[in-house]
Amino acid sequence: MLVSVQALRALAAWIVVFHHFMQVFFGFQADNWVEYLLSTRGQVGVDIFFVISGFVITVSTRGKRLSMPQFLLQRCARIVPAYWLYTAITALVIVFTSDVMPEYGFSVIGLIKSLLFIPAENPAGYGYYPILPVGWTLNFEMLFYLVFAASLLLARPWRLWGLVIAIVAINTLFASQPFISSFYSDPIIFEFLLGVGIGVYYARHGLPTGRLWPLLLIGLSVATLLAFDDPSGAQRFFAWGLPSALLVIACIALEPHIGDNRVFKRMGDWSYSTYLLHVIVLWCGNYLLTQRLGLGPYLTLAICLPIIALLSWISFELVEKRLSRRIKRWLPAPRATAASA
Repeated sequence: MLVSVQALRALAAWIVVFHHFMQVFFGFQADNWVEYLLSTRGQVGVDIFFVISGFVITVSTRGKRLSMPQFLLQRCARIVPAYWLYTAITALVIVFTSDVMPEYGFSVIGLIKSLLFIPAENPAGYGYYPILPVGWTLNFEMLFYLVFAASLLLARPWRLWGLVIAIVAINTLFASQPFISSFYSDPIIFEFLLGVGIGVYYARHGLPTGRLWPLLLIGLSVATLLAFDDPSGAQRFFAWGLPSALLVIACIALEPHIGDNRVFKRMGDWSYSTYLLHVIVLWCGNYLLTQRLGLGPYLTLAICLPIIALLSWISFELVEKRLSRRIKRWLPAPRATAASA
């Protein structure tokens, strides 16, 4: 994994952390411009995640002979254990100490659908969110994995076209049918294709490196992201999706200047766990430190941040790394193509 992309992935995760801090402690009500930006722009971390995901899956599978089951099993081994763990913790908190997460709801059917990545109305009634609400992005992620895996059944020259056509068809035609879900009619799903496009071009031709033009591109992208106040639908794709793709391109171009930065790499490694567990820590911090002990929201945040980082590291090492590797040992290893070999 490119260290530059790892750094961007870590940044995206922590942007989401601060966004949910505003939700948990202030209900997205802002008193200054910093809080306002976090409340209305913090969701952009998800857009960056989706573009990076499309890029990483494309680059990491290039040159490997993967069957559809192999790909899906490897992706599940990587994604599922941590998600199921933090979904279970959230469910236990809701059931036994509901005051900690008063806005969240629980039902057995909702839990089962959450674990199976099936979009459904949250039991609390605030939209298509699983028991662990941040898991809504994983519903998109798993659909992308499924479609990508299906594209492996096609001859190599047709895989990219098959992937694009399938995503477009699901979003525009099938999402309105009861056998899928209107959840997938959100154009945000096309951001995976932006990452796929970057990955295909990078794998075939590489990207020109530099310092000045990537920094200018980053400045332009950030300015565009900040110019739009919580866009939705097609507007989000153009206002946040395309600039997120430009950020990924710029970071890749800066790779030679970043070097082997261990901090960026490790924070990128931990980012998936950071994304999953941070809301649990924030809600617990709000309940124990702010409501019970009377600490101010920002003092509580200062205490929660290192706890989130520490737990992210532990989660990565014990759950994502060790457990996933043990599961992957039971799976057949992918073979390299002749060209790759």
